[in-house]
Amino acid sequence: MNEDTFNMSLRKFLKQVGVTSQQQIEKIVREGDVGDRKTLDVKVVLTAEGTGLEHIVEGKIDLG
Repeated sequence: MNEDTFNMSLRKFLKQVGVTSQQQIEKIVREGDVGDRKTLDVKVVLTAEGTGLEHIVEGKIDLG
């Protein structure tokens, strides 16, 4: 395994996840799909096909 290739590919994937996730969250907030909530409960589930990986990240986003 080439460490540099792996690290660049991983960073590219994580950047895509971050950017597209932010865009989707902003979209539902803009469109009013969150109602009159003060916070948005969010959860990300990361899996890797063919492996036992299942990593869950949960959090809250303050909507002001």
